[in-house]
Amino acid sequence: MSLEEFAKLLPSRERRTVLRNTEAIEKFLRRCEKKIKKGKPIRTHLREMVIVPKMIGMTIHVHNGKEFIPVKITEEMLGHRLGEFALTRKKVEHGAPGIGATRSTAFLAVK
Repeated sequence: MSLEEFAKLLPSRERRTVLRNTEAIEKFLRRCEKKIKKGKPIRTHLREMVIVPKMIGMTIHVHNGKEFIPVKITEEMLGHRLGEFALTRKKVEHGAPGIGATRSTAFLAVK
């Protein structure tokens, strides 16, 4: 399926993105094929890249601002963007409160 045929099946925002950036998507796919042949992982900062049918089955390492998160492309991901699957924020995990965190700890002796 060509990119133009696939674009007709997408919602308007993704359709416009695919049609305007067909050259960039094809360039990315060529680069991916070269890296697969060499046996290297596909690493990218292109979080706004729309997932197209030729990417199904690939594992693409998407940068989240700190590290590269491996994303295995499946059929359900078609039409979404790569950045949706590499979260940039972690869940907040609070530790135990320290001295001075509550009123009762203000009167404890500090060693």
